[in-house]
Amino acid sequence: MQQLNFPAYEFKVKTENQKTQIFDSVRKKYVALTPEEWVRQHIITFLVTEKQFPASLIAVEVSLNRGSKKQRGDIVVYTNDGKPRMIIECKAPEVKITQDVFFQIARYNAPLKMNYLVVTNGLTHFCCKMDYEKGEHVFIKEIPLYNSLT
Repeated sequence: MQQLNFPAYEFKVKTENQKTQIFDSVRKKYVALTPEEWVRQHIITFLVTEKQFPASLIAVEVSLNRGSKKQRGDIVVYTNDGKPRMIIECKAPEVKITQDVFFQIARYNAPLKMNYLVVTNGLTHFCCKMDYEKGEHVFIKEIPLYNSLT
């Protein structure tokens, strides 16, 4: 797999039925090792090891209901009281992060009103903080530490 713009991490990887799988520590199971999954496992490990996010408050492939439309958030981070605070959209490294990707995550976030939106392809990462009172969002240089999520 491609080197990403994260620290080097060790992952449990296995091959079964000629398919490579990676262990997802959040879902507690092996999943197909796709380029997008490679990015997802890196950012999960980054959040837990570098940004002090409790693994127990991270959910993967969360079902998000938007009226009659069913959608899936790649990663959602919750507070201790169960409120969603951050949504993360992961793309494969070859996928460029465009305005359309931000529109996608903004649509997912609309009914939830999370405070942080993150988009990454493993090479480029964008994080923005939402201000719903002012109707604004501000891009910030890095993902904040878990204890500073508001």
